[in-house]
This record gives sequence, C-alpha cells and structure tokens, in this order.
Amino acid sequence: MNNDRQQLDIWKETQENLASQSGLSVVVMDGAETVSVSNNNSICELLYNSSEFSSDCANYCGKAFEQAIAEGKIISMNCHAGLHFNAVPLKSKENEELVVITGRTFLKAEDYRKATARAIDGDWQNFPPTKLFQNVLLTSSDSEISKVSKRLEKLSNEEKELIFQFKKKSKTIVESNEIEVEPTPVNAQTEEISRLIEEFQSNQNRINNESTANKNTGKLEEIVAWRSLFSSLLEMEYKDAFISVAEFLAQRHNISNLAWLENRDNVLESIWATGNFSGQQIQISISAADSRFLDVVQNETSLELRERKTNSQNDNSAQTVNLFPIAVGGLIRSALIIGDEISSKNTKRQISRFIKQVASEIEILRLREEIKHQSWLTKAVQKLNQTLKQIDNEDFWMVLAQSSAELMRAERGSILIYDEETEGFIVKAAVGERADIIKMEASDSLGSRIAKSVLHNARPLIVKDVKKAGFLPAPTDWEYKTDSFICYPIVISGRKMGVLNLTDKIDGGYYDEKDLEILQMLAPQIALALDHTSLSRKAGEFEQLSITDPLTGLVNRRYLEERLHEEISRSQRHGYPMSFMMIDVDSFKSYNDKFGHPEGDKALQIVAQELKATLRGADVAARYGGEEFSILLPQTTLKEALTIAERIRARIEKTEFPSRQVTISVGIAACSSELQSAATIIEAADKALYQAKENGRNNVQIYNKNGESAD
Repeated sequence: MNNDRQQLDIWKETQENLASQSGLSVVVMDGAETVSVSNNNSICELLYNSSEFSSDCANYCGKAFEQAIAEGKIISMNCHAGLHFNAVPLKSKENEELVVITGRTFLKAEDYRKATARAIDGDWQNFPPTKLFQNVLLTSSDSEISKVSKRLEKLSNEEKELIFQFKKKSKTIVESNEIEVEPTPVNAQTEEISRLIEEFQSNQNRINNESTANKNTGKLEEIVAWRSLFSSLLEMEYKDAFISVAEFLAQRHNISNLAWLENRDNVLESIWATGNFSGQQIQISISAADSRFLDVVQNETSLELRERKTNSQNDNSAQTVNLFPIAVGGLIRSALIIGDEISSKNTKRQISRFIKQVASEIEILRLREEIKHQSWLTKAVQKLNQTLKQIDNEDFWMVLAQSSAELMRAERGSILIYDEETEGFIVKAAVGERADIIKMEASDSLGSRIAKSVLHNARPLIVKDVKKAGFLPAPTDWEYKTDSFICYPIVISGRKMGVLNLTDKIDGGYYDEKDLEILQMLAPQIALALDHTSLSRKAGEFEQLSITDPLTGLVNRRYLEERLHEEISRSQRHGYPMSFMMIDVDSFKSYNDKFGHPEGDKALQIVAQELKATLRGADVAARYGGEEFSILLPQTTLKEALTIAERIRARIEKTEFPSRQVTISVGIAACSSELQSAATIIEAADKALYQAKENGRNNVQIYNKNGESAD
C-alpha cells in the first residue's frame, strides 16, 4: 500500500505544481469520470455534482474528451457556465486513453458578471454563494492555459505511465480512506462577492415583504419603484449603476445638486457630480476610528458638513451639505453627498434607507469593476512587452506612442525626449488628430507650458480640467477635445529622459488615479526601452563619423539615400506620408569667385546651422554635394513640407552672412503611387528645384508630374 501511495504522490505532486504555478484547474478525466483534481473551480464543483446541471457539465467536458481523443490534439472550449478550458489527450503504451482538462477559468469580465447575476437571482440562486464562489478562477488571457496544455502534451513516456498507474490504483487508495482532501483556499475578492450576494438576496426578500405588507398604503408606489431599479442594477456597469441610484433619488426627492464619492485610501473623493458640484473636486477624509460615518448609517440619517470657503468668502455664504455614507461589511466604501437643503428627517431617513438597500449591490459591481481593471492591467503589461520586442525596429518610437495611447484610451499622445545639449525637447513621436501641430512647434517653446516642470520635478501630473488647474491654455488651433491630460516623466536611474503626454480620452472623460496606476506599471518598461535606445545610439557614434560631412556636420549623401529607401518602405507599409526636399544655395559660384572658397565654406556652414535649427527631431538634413542640401521629412504631407520649406527659405533670407546676403531655392516631392523609389523621388524634387531656379530663385516649388509650377 505504501508503494501505491508513493506512485500516487509522484503524479499528484506534478499535477499540484502545474495548478499552483498557473493558477488554473488541472483535472484528469476518464470519459465522464474524474480521476484526479487540482485547484478545481468551485463553480464546476457545485454544478457538476448537482442534479440540475450535472448533465450540462458532462456534455461539455464529455464532448471535449471525445473530440480530443478522436482528433488526437488539444481542444479549446467554453462551457455552459462561461468558463474556458483546454482538453489535452494522453495515450498509454497499452493504448489506454485519458484527457487532462486545464483552465476552467473566466477569461472575460462579462462572463464573470453573468455568473454573479445567475447566482443572485438566476438559475444558480439555490446554491450557497459562499460555496459557489469559494474558489473562482479568473485570468485575462488564455496564454497560461496554452502553456500548461503544451507542457502536458510534451509529457515523457515515464510521466504518462505515472498518470495511468495513478488511475488504476487511486480508486483502491481512495476507497480505503487514506487520502484526505484539503479544503480549497478562498479567494478574498470572490469570498467578498459571495457574502454580498447573500446580503443582496436578503435585501430583495425584505423589499418583497415590504411590498406585500404595504399593499393598501401610499408606500406601494415607492416600493414598486425601488424594486424596479433594484432588480436592474446588476445588469449595469458600476458607473451606470451609481448614476442610476443618484438620478433615482434626485427625481423622487426633487434634488439638483449631487455627487458620488468613492473611498480611496481613507479619502472620499468625488467621481461623478451634477448641479453646483459639477467640476468641483470634493475630498473628505475618514478614518476607522471615526464612528460618525457608521453611526449615521445605523441611525438611517445623514452627516451634515459645512463647505469650506476661501478667505474672500464670508462664513454666511458657506453651504451646508448632507453626506450619506454607504457602508458594506462595517467599512465606508462610498458616499452620496447632496447640496440641496433637506429639512425633513423623514426624507433623510428614506434616502439613507434606500442607499443602505443598494449598498451590497453597488459593492458587487465595484468589485467586478476592480477585477476587470486588474485584468486590463495584466493585458496592458503583456501588450507592452510585445511592443518592446520591437526595440531595434526603426518604427519603435511610433509603435510605442501608439501602444501607450491605445492602452490609456487616449486619442492623442506624444513622446518628448530631453536633449541635454540644447536643453530642450525633441519630438520622437506624436499620434492622433493634429499630431502635426506638436511636430511643427518651435524647439524653444516645445514643452514649455507643462512638460519642462513635470520632468524637472520628476512627478507625474494628472489634470482633470486644465482650465481650473491654472495652466496657460493650449493654442486654439491645437483643437483639443477635452480638458484632461496626463504628463508622465520618464526617469531611469535618476536620469530624466523625457515625458509621455496623453490627452483626449476616448470616452470624453477625465484621467484619474486608476490611469496613473496603469502608467506606473508601464513606465519602468518604457524607461528601460528608452535607455536601451540611448545606449544603442551611443554605440553607433563611431559609425556616425563615417556618414557625416566634415564641413557642415550634416549627414552625407550616402546615409541620406539609405534612409530614404527605409522611409519609402515604411510609408508604403503603414500608409504614412513622406516628403523630400532638394535645396540649392543661389548664385553660389559667384559667391566663391568673388569672396574665395574659405568664405564660401563659411557660408555653407551657416546654411547648415540654420537648417538644423529649423528642422524637427525626426527630420534628416544632409549635404547632398557642393552647395546642394537635401532634407528627408518622415510622416510629413506636401502641405506640411511646404510650410517647413517656406520657414527655412525665410530664415536663410534674414540671416546675416559675412560677405553678402544668401538665399536658397527649394524643390519638394512626396512619396506617391508615381514616386515609389529613392531615385524617382530625388529626380522629382530636383525637377521642382530647377523650376524654382527658373522662377527667379529664392522661392519654393512642389513637383508636378505635368511639369507645371505648383507653388
């Protein structure tokens, strides 16, 4: 018997390790019969052993068993309870067949929401919630399920034989009662939800009883209205639910000024408001030692608070508000604050009773939201990790900006890197509507409103309303849709590297501490990626010497043409615009003839310096040869290129040169269906440059395939 037990322990230990390390259920099945179980989902446990749902469970797991055996490969499936699992077929030397079920987990918050709804007032309500939710498994991705499944698929022959030996001997050992099954540990969040479901069911029964007891009173209409809202809340999202509660009270009691507060680190903070509270930042400190909040809940009344006023306002103008705390499990979870005068004690009692009735339901929704948020954080980190694998890709900056904006649900975003030499910012990437605006901003003003101070203080800035935060408004042509943004400093090993800016939240809302939590998880990875990029750049400084023009310090023609090939490929791959300029110093031969070649070299150096000062961080200026220069403008339309070219031309025209005034002529071409190679784009820009010369020099021309002027 001891040898039998040892054989059982060998496989059981392997199975337990797989389950504990992955957080998944691992179950060995022989047809509809369960051979061994590790970390089983408590929902599966109850449903499988119930007369009502056992046939459904057997059909799903049985179907998975049959399909996995028949096809000889891993089968993925979602069951009737909304749980996801894989079925992995195993075969012994004697051709015996078993299947290992791994997973039995909720992949989507929506499926978990449906499960709690079924437990509250659906077809699972007869199960004790404490048992149903004793060990609910949740994960944000099926990657861990796939990982365990592949591990099982690659079991050695010796390991497989242990499982089949286990199957043969486990029945005898179990029947002799030598095995004691340890109780499954209870997950804190699911335990709390199960307790709240019981509380909810109790409240629902109380409302039903009150409805029956008050059939002949004027309270019936009120109770019917309560029941209608009460029964629909669990079908809502958390935010929609508390807004519905507040609006219900506003309508029933003719209230105009309300705010919903949530407990965040023992501070009640407003997360939604109407009337005079709209746009205000309400914060009320609470502590476990302060019994006032729980007392008013117990006594079904409110806590009267006097609003703080500034020194410019007299005390008589200070408003008295009524705070209705919402307690669950002896803790203040949230609160409703009302700014309208409530003189009737009976009205206060009705409001207090109502929110007391819905407290457990609101908390269920908040916990669901928290689980969903944690799932989102996991996905966000996984997605960013995939992005960082592209660290050596030329698209890195743009991909990083796009990923950050997507994860933070921002329509617009940018990455600014601090240049220690110029003591200013360089735009590495900008995404979203009007992204060209930030790319076009002058280097000396870039980031001056907010980014510089954020980077200097190395502290993130979350602004709900820029108008009320005291910052200078952004220029009107930036056309921001919302007044909320995040500016996050990127710092590694004490070195301040740059900032990530995000704004225009997709849902039109404002950024808050939960958004900051996501960034705090992502920022270290971003910083490491930036540091890696910086080191790579330094490692390439020796190579840079071979591609730099010694007179002007600009890159040379060889490097420019290589970059042009890359940018054309990128433009075609992603649909990005791309423009190219050819620049010629007007009448430069006569300049050299009159003042000498050394003076001509000085003039070319000055032109190069002005090009550098005018261009953006992503642009590439090169000395093409002699007095000719060229500029590569990634992700730039012809219209934007024309604006940049005119700015360069005007700047050169106003610049003081040692001997005489110098001007330039510019030709522009863009990547298109007709111009798809470096040679054709250079030729087109050169033709436009020739047209500029023909038009009297000191002007800008855009290439037109018909040979006409397009300035």
